[in-house]
Amino acid sequence: MTGHEGRTDGKPEEAPGGEGPQTSWAEELLDQLRPAGRDVHKVVAWLAASAHGTACLLDGAGTLLAGEPPSSAEGLDGDLVADVVTGRLAAAALQDRGRHIRLVRVGGPPASSAGVLAVLRAEPFDRQSAGMVTRTAAVLDLLLRARGTDETGRRLAQATSALRLAVLQLLMVEDTVSARRVAAGLWPGLLDTDTACVYVLETRRGTRDRLAAECLEATGGRALVVRCPAVDEHVIVVAPAESTGGTLRSLVGGRPHTFLGGSTRHSLARTATAYGQAVSALAVARFRPDRTAVYAERTRPERLMDPEALHAWSARLLCPLDTLPHHMHAELLATTRLGLEFTAVSTAKILGVSRNTVRARMERVEGLLGADFSRLTVRAVVHLALNTRAGLGHRPASGTAPGPGAVRLGDLLAGPALRGWAHELLGRLTAGTRDLRGTLRAWITADGNAERAARLLGIHAQTVREHVRGAEPVLERRLLDGGRDLYEVVLAHLAVGDLDPPALEGGGKEGGRGEGKGG
Repeated sequence: MTGHEGRTDGKPEEAPGGEGPQTSWAEELLDQLRPAGRDVHKVVAWLAASAHGTACLLDGAGTLLAGEPPSSAEGLDGDLVADVVTGRLAAAALQDRGRHIRLVRVGGPPASSAGVLAVLRAEPFDRQSAGMVTRTAAVLDLLLRARGTDETGRRLAQATSALRLAVLQLLMVEDTVSARRVAAGLWPGLLDTDTACVYVLETRRGTRDRLAAECLEATGGRALVVRCPAVDEHVIVVAPAESTGGTLRSLVGGRPHTFLGGSTRHSLARTATAYGQAVSALAVARFRPDRTAVYAERTRPERLMDPEALHAWSARLLCPLDTLPHHMHAELLATTRLGLEFTAVSTAKILGVSRNTVRARMERVEGLLGADFSRLTVRAVVHLALNTRAGLGHRPASGTAPGPGAVRLGDLLAGPALRGWAHELLGRLTAGTRDLRGTLRAWITADGNAERAARLLGIHAQTVREHVRGAEPVLERRLLDGGRDLYEVVLAHLAVGDLDPPALEGGGKEGGRGEGKGG
């Protein structure tokens, strides 16, 4: 190490060539507090260079926080460091084995939060270099306090974000009482409502946090804003207020590569249904000039069925679940409805449970209903029953007991309105030169497996995928992603007789499986 070569009279040095005084060390130190600086490591490195020595910052236990640690031959006196940390000494200066050392306390009280700034150099400390060490310790104290405040803020933000997710997950499983209880502490009045819309915003992964923050600010605490646990690009907004949709649209308009899908208004207990609608609308929004879409209440197959017959059939199909305790009943139904819309992985993330838990719950429902969820026709039929039940709440329906007068699935599919809708929908696939309808029927028969469908048709699996993808814009429905859109197309095939309905009429026993048939 070399001796200190600067002036010691406190006056700034003259710059070479008569260019005026150089920036003083105090100004350089103040620069470390600018927003672009504020780095403890940089401040300690600056002090070492400015003092022409070495410097390090230690915590109360002697652990290195920043800087260059003293070599084993230059180890600091542990007792002296402890005296400075505990406050018995505010600072210390000593000469040892040809080196000069200054120790200054940083932070505290209490002693547990204090540290020590140590500077070692070959030359004695003059007034200026000693002042550097003292002032730098004060700057480091400010930076460490700010960092602690920032860390506290981050932890608070993480805890608040976790609570928002917990409220959403409770709503997803229809536990509105617990959701309101959790929300009331931080967001009074947020869920004092019977209905809400759900919106899903999509943006680039690296900008999602900023988008979520903008949603929080724009909605002013009148909406539940959650970073989607299943899709890294998505922000979910549960919005009781009517005005929230317009607010979110204005956000999307000012942000490129951002899209918005919204649901229709639903009861809070049907948040999972609303979420599925928002995701479906989001797929449409990607092709809209304004990059926004709201779920269209188009003609859905269940609306073309006799309501009383549909309700009676759904109640009879799902009656094995009615023997379960209420909390288990709601949990199984909510998990199954989401599991039929999304993958097990996504459902697990949305609900905050493991994939194995999702699969176990769905297998329990399979056993109770005597169903086989690997079959697309079975999934479509159970999805229809679950959504009918969700629309009714737990209202009893007539005709739940099997008997000669009980409504069968075939009765629901035979209605003229439904058959007319199904013929019109599937008839769109015959307009082109490709046999999209035949490929789609084979793909559904193969339960969405392109390789098996290809073997049935004698074509390449990639051709099957291309045909199914080509059918999506014609039918105006997502098929490859599964969910509600696909199930509507499956019901259309069942209604026109292109596929045989599954043998699934309720009264299944746990552990059994239905004998559903493909077409």
